[in-house]
Formats: sequence, structure tokens, C-alpha cells
Amino acid sequence: MSGTREQQQGRRPRADVQRNRATLLEAAQRHFLQHGVGASLDAVAKEAGVGAGTLYRHFPTREALLAAVLQTRSEALVARREDIARLGDASEALRQWLRAMEEYFSAFSGLPEPLMAAARAQEPGNPLTLPCDQLIATTDEYVRAAQEAGDTRASVKGYDLFLASVSVAWVRGTGTVDEESLDRLRALIEVGYREHDVQNNRT
Repeated sequence: MSGTREQQQGRRPRADVQRNRATLLEAAQRHFLQHGVGASLDAVAKEAGVGAGTLYRHFPTREALLAAVLQTRSEALVARREDIARLGDASEALRQWLRAMEEYFSAFSGLPEPLMAAARAQEPGNPLTLPCDQLIATTDEYVRAAQEAGDTRASVKGYDLFLASVSVAWVRGTGTVDEESLDRLRALIEVGYREHDVQNNRT
């Protein structure tokens, strides 16, 4: 179980404990932005002005720290969902949600790999499993709405398109392709999940 002793026992953490946690998250976010998710955790602790032991008391594993940092960045994804909800078009909503996830997965270099591993392994103890499960469930909602509108194949699952978005983010993170190539890759994925009758009617 992650978290401090006070958190595990349901007590309100002391002010210095809360301050250390917030400082560690800020330092971790800077290091992940600069060096990717493989950034040195000792360097994170040093920048935060605490010892490595303090970092590991708050975040026992790299995955725990990464999950906490991602949580602090989730506001933008929530805002995108609110914008998407106003579209009134299930097909476009799904398309924009996939792009929103891609942006989210592209936050840090190397982020797609641990997310794909967490989604694939479904390990209860992996702190990244829960956010992945939540994103997959949300994607399922968009998929079902598009299926009910007749725009998406009945065989498509939210998990499939979650993996597709992670994959595009991975390709994007390599820095070896331009935006036109990424657009073609996104279009190929869309052709794969869209209902063929809809595609044919629009050509």
C-alpha cells in the first residue's frame, strides 16, 4: 500500500508531510518533463530538498510517483471531456477523446511504455493500473455511444482504442515522424474502428 503512515491510518498528514509531498511532485514533474519517466529519483529528491528515504516513504515505487504526478495533470483531460460532452456527435466525440488521450500519454518521454505494461498486466498492486482502468472505462463509454449511433463497429472495445492512442503517443514520442505521418496513422486507426457502411456512405 502506498502513502504515508498518516494517510494509511486515516489521519490528516502533518503540514510538513504535506509540504514534502507537494514539493516532491513539483520536482518530479520537472524532471519527467526534462528527462522522461526514467529520470533519476535521487535527483528528484535532491531538488525537492529531502532525502531519498523521504521520497520512498511517500512514493515507494517509480510507478507510484508517476501515478501521482499524472493525477496532478488530469485537470486538462477533465476539461477536454467537458468540451467533448457539448459536441452532440458520438463519432466526433470518440475521435476527439482519442486525441485527448494521445496528448495525455505524450506528457512525458517514455510514458506510453509503463502505461501499456500496467494495462496489459492488470496488476492490482501497480499504481498505474487504476488510472489506466479508468481511462479504458471512459473510452468504452465513447465507443458504446458511437456504436449506438451506427458509426463504430460492434466488435470494437474501449481497451482496443486505449492501446491505439498509447501507440500513437509512443510513435510521436520517438521524434522520428512528422505531423503529416501522425495524421495518416490516426486516419488508419479510424478506418479500422469505423463502421464500413458509414465510411462508404461518406465517400
